[in-house]
Parts: sequence; structure tokens; C-alpha cells
Amino acid sequence: MKLTDIRRDYTLGGLRRKDLKSNPVDQFNLWLEQAIEAQLTDPTAMTVATVDERGQPYQRIVLLKSLDDRGFVFYTNLGSRKAIHLQENNRISLHFPWHLLERQVHVTGIAQKLTAAENFKYFTSRPKESQLAAIASKQSSRISARGILEGKFLELKKKFSEGEIPMPSFWGGYRVKIESIEFWQGGANRLHDRFIYTAEDKPEWDIERLAP
Repeated sequence: MKLTDIRRDYTLGGLRRKDLKSNPVDQFNLWLEQAIEAQLTDPTAMTVATVDERGQPYQRIVLLKSLDDRGFVFYTNLGSRKAIHLQENNRISLHFPWHLLERQVHVTGIAQKLTAAENFKYFTSRPKESQLAAIASKQSSRISARGILEGKFLELKKKFSEGEIPMPSFWGGYRVKIESIEFWQGGANRLHDRFIYTAEDKPEWDIERLAP
């Protein structure tokens, strides 16, 4: 089959201005709850896009860990490629693809580092194996074999078999301060519904419809 022949129509219903909540975080939480109820695989998975010093974009999948009116939160190795990019350019884009619900959400904003207290609170809530993996992996660095990574993990597992695991200084989180959020709902005949929320430091969010 030709790639140009692969398509489907979107039939789950449209999105109207009257159905939108005035606050985009409330609207996002509603859609996220519906994605969870629909038992979508990894409903909190989001594509995180950054750019390097040459303007080359990079994308990767990261899990959303919390959200409130201050922004979207995720965690990473602070020596990773994404973190290095954000040191030079803290503008960031997030994308949630909820295909089975024929929905997408696109976020643009500014990434800001979390406080040490916020990092510690989340780190200590993670499963022990996840804590060890955060220490064992020097994210984005080149390694010659998987065995090196597994060996480091087992070494740390033995070392910290008893007692608490210290949070590494090179691990932490970011909060993405929202500049815009776009909600996309698939429509029949490619007449999709798109609405974008923007604030621009105003107390109320502006909501505008975009052409599909």
C-alpha cells in the first residue's frame, strides 16, 4: 500500500467554543481524565521539543508528572541533551497525541528549573529501582555496551540494599510556564476543530479558533 493511501476519517465528534472551559489547565485536566478513563496507553506521555545552539530541533517522549496553573512538570537528568539545550534556550514545546480519542494538545512555554525541595519530594516518591536508574545512567552520553549500564545498576543496587538512596545532584525537574495551549479535535472530511488559548501576561485567557 502506498503511504499516500493511508488515511482515515475522524468521526468521534467536534469541539465547539461553548464546550471549552475558560482556563486551559481545567480543559487539559478534563481531556486527560477522559484519556485515562478510555485506558489509552501512556496517557501522560508527551513529546518534548527543544533546540540546540544551531537551531536544530530535537524531540523525545517524557512523562508528565504534575500540572497546575503554574505549568506542566517533568523530570530528567540535568546533564541530558534536553537539559543542555534548555540552559541556552529555555523555550520549549510539548505535544500530547491521544490518537484513539482523535485529539491532540500542543503547549508552548518557558522551562524553569524546580527547587531542590520539589525535586527531593518527587525523587523520594519514586520506586527504588527508578531512583537507582537515575543515578546509574548518564543520560545522552555514549556507552560501548548495555552491559556497562546494567553493571552500574547492579552495583548501586547492592550498595544501597539498605537505607535511603541519596538524590543525585545531576537530577531534577522543570516546570513549563504556559504561553499557549492548543486543543485539536479531529473532524469529518479533514474539517478539524482547533482552539488556542493565549494569555500574554493578562489575567484572562484569550480563546481563538484556528483553521484546520
